[in-house]
Amino acid sequence: MFPALETELKQETLPDPYEDFMRYHLQYYGYYKAQRGSLPNSATHQHVWKNNPRYLLSGSFGKREDLTPDRLQKEKRLWPTCLPSTVHRQIGAMSRDSLMLSSPFVKSRQLLYDDTGEVNPRLREPQDLFAFFSGNALLQAPRWPIECEVIKESIRHIEWVPPQPEYFYQPTGNEKIPEIVGEEKGTIVYQLDSVPTEDSYFTSSRVGGKRGIIKELSVSLQGPEDNTLLFESRFESGNLQKAVRVNTYEYELTLRTDLYTNKHTQWFYFRVQNTRKDVTYRFTIVNLLKPKSLYTVGMKPLMYSQLDASTHSIGWRREGNEIKYYRSTPGDGQQPSYCLTWTVQFPHDQDTCFFAHFYPYTYTDLQCFLLSVTNSPIKSQFCKVRTLCRSLAGNTVYLLTITNPARTPQEAAAKKAVVLTARVHPGESNGSWIMKGFLDFILSNSPDAQLLRDIFIFKVVPMLNPDGVIVGNYRCSLAGRDLNRHYKTILKESFPCIWHTRNMIKRLLEEREVLLYCDFHGHSRKNNIFLYGCNNTNRQFWLHERVFPLMLSKNAPDKFSFHSCNFKVQKCKEGTGRVVMWRMGILNSYTMESTFGGSTLGSKRDTHFTTEDLKSLGYHVCDTLLDFCDPDRTKFMQCLAELKELLQQEIHKKFKELGQDMDLERSWSDISLSDVESSTSGSDSSLSDGLPAHLLNIASELNQKKMMYKKKKKPLKSRKQRNKQYQKNTLMPDSEITEDAPERAGFPSLQKHPAFFRTSENASSSVIKNEKPRLNKSQLNRRGKSTALDPTHRTTLILTKNKGRIQKEKPGFTVSCDPKRSTNPSQEPAQPVKPSWSRSRCPGTQGSHRTAVAYPSLHIYTYP
Repeated sequence: MFPALETELKQETLPDPYEDFMRYHLQYYGYYKAQRGSLPNSATHQHVWKNNPRYLLSGSFGKREDLTPDRLQKEKRLWPTCLPSTVHRQIGAMSRDSLMLSSPFVKSRQLLYDDTGEVNPRLREPQDLFAFFSGNALLQAPRWPIECEVIKESIRHIEWVPPQPEYFYQPTGNEKIPEIVGEEKGTIVYQLDSVPTEDSYFTSSRVGGKRGIIKELSVSLQGPEDNTLLFESRFESGNLQKAVRVNTYEYELTLRTDLYTNKHTQWFYFRVQNTRKDVTYRFTIVNLLKPKSLYTVGMKPLMYSQLDASTHSIGWRREGNEIKYYRSTPGDGQQPSYCLTWTVQFPHDQDTCFFAHFYPYTYTDLQCFLLSVTNSPIKSQFCKVRTLCRSLAGNTVYLLTITNPARTPQEAAAKKAVVLTARVHPGESNGSWIMKGFLDFILSNSPDAQLLRDIFIFKVVPMLNPDGVIVGNYRCSLAGRDLNRHYKTILKESFPCIWHTRNMIKRLLEEREVLLYCDFHGHSRKNNIFLYGCNNTNRQFWLHERVFPLMLSKNAPDKFSFHSCNFKVQKCKEGTGRVVMWRMGILNSYTMESTFGGSTLGSKRDTHFTTEDLKSLGYHVCDTLLDFCDPDRTKFMQCLAELKELLQQEIHKKFKELGQDMDLERSWSDISLSDVESSTSGSDSSLSDGLPAHLLNIASELNQKKMMYKKKKKPLKSRKQRNKQYQKNTLMPDSEITEDAPERAGFPSLQKHPAFFRTSENASSSVIKNEKPRLNKSQLNRRGKSTALDPTHRTTLILTKNKGRIQKEKPGFTVSCDPKRSTNPSQEPAQPVKPSWSRSRCPGTQGSHRTAVAYPSLHIYTYP
């Protein structure tokens, strides 16, 4: 009945939402100022607040100084009672924290108080950085370049270990080599519209990639009898660019190169649908770039059937027959390319299958694993997941710190560090599987894992190049460059992952010793698993860098090959992680290369590696680390003695190949190990590609402006150039005149000789300012090209302090000619003769000295 009265009553009983928000906002950031009367003045008062978390002491906001219910308690009443007990405990802890934060007496958000009722403030645990997982956190969606189309469908695969070994394909020699038809005679059934090439560069990214409606790229089926395969690769790590149907069951495939480049095609991962059972299909990839491949020695592609996975729990398996890797015939002016062809039969009709170069491990797979670690109440105690940096596209590069809490500061300071990284090359997914095996073991409750956590601090970067993994690159980041050639870079914005990794290790070295650094990679031309290291030049630790690989070969004899290891440091590998970390002071710095194929050793000979084999190697790394650091040095010394014997045999073999005999009893240890070893082959990007793609245009524009500026204005000359020009303009006419009067002097004439005013290397130099040397024309004579100066003849050099002074002849020195500065290499320098200076010209000869001071030569600089 009284609207105005009702409005007034509502205003008195209900708080203003904006006022309530601002009060909590100011309290949260510590800017809320209370009146004196509301300040607590005793610990007892504080004890009352702490034991009554339902209420918050509200400071004076206007004239209101009352106890208001805690916002978290209000929300807690509204939440369903079926929440887990852990969530209720978290809510209670947050309530107590917010109680202390709301108090105007406590301005720090870092203080915590005990629940026992005693006033014992302590600092809270350091908070995670700007990206971390919590119990109810969602996975961070991958960020894609805005040029990339991405389907909304989520692609996930199950893990599965084949019950039987998967043997290599045995070539018969009768494999068919199909002729490349192309789209001129075939039918395009799948093609990406816009693919960033080397002419463009990365600009921005967003979740989901390109804006707009994602259209269907595959052809439309004409009916149920249409058996055309439907291709797709617009998902994480996929990279198929085009598919051409050249026959009923035959397709030519073109892989997409690394984004913003025109090269690096090796990794492939795509999906096919609308399959037919008991029909032989042929797939041919037509644009591979490596001249050698493991497909030539029996490696098979991987296939995954969704029907088999859902009904029989069968995952990735090796499939393929008539496998052939061969060189195609390039057109005019095109770079040579290579083809991979194979045949396969699908297990089901209307199935969805995937093909891949190796077992995929995506960025989402990593995030799911890290989420399980952070949600584990036990693992999260000794494994802290932090953010190292953000990639170019804004994806998080995670850093894991794994160690058991130390009892004392001295124990914490005594711990050594171990640094492990993986996936700097995004197409080498085998590095992620080894990393997963290592993390599974080091985070377990095994006694060996607990011991390792007690004595080491592990710094782990499980995915260095998340952008490349997401978009399906083989080797590069979104900068269009190989990150493993830019560890020395200063371009923080262009290579953030590498820059922050190196900076993290640099800070770590300042705190403690880093015992081992290892970067996990994949290898496309060798079987087995092996290490690349760096030969140590310090004789005190000679061959010590080879002990860890030898121990690892003994712990995993059917997977790891020590004879495939190499320790040569090549100039083209100076920018790699292992070389840069080695030069920073890490003696045991390695690159672990795991094959895309399988093993040629022991019980696993001629079989493909599975994910379980790669994960087991992660365990063997931990086991070898314990052997390497065993206080009992018996194993270490045995391996060192074995290494010396192996090296002697290798040197004997090398000299025998050269047809030389050498007594190695005394001097064999002085031979350079780099001369014995061959280069580390296998990389298709052995040299740095230069600046990142987005800086190339800027550099070319600057070069063009520089050239235009040079054409408009002559560049300034250096002092050396000005001296040379002055000698040419001033002194040479004098020498030309003397050639017409050979009878005036007693030695040959002096040709253009810029070393005239330079003394020998042992002579002392002096600079005489504002003085210009002049040659008396009567003192010059003709000189042959091969004739040396005659020391019996003298000439005189006149030093004038002003331009109008008359030149006078004073014998006593011979002109010295520096052979390094001579324009005629056949001329020989003159013999130095001690000059005889007049007393009036050399004050140093006055007094008790009767004879002139001897100067070997005179060094004069001229200034035009």
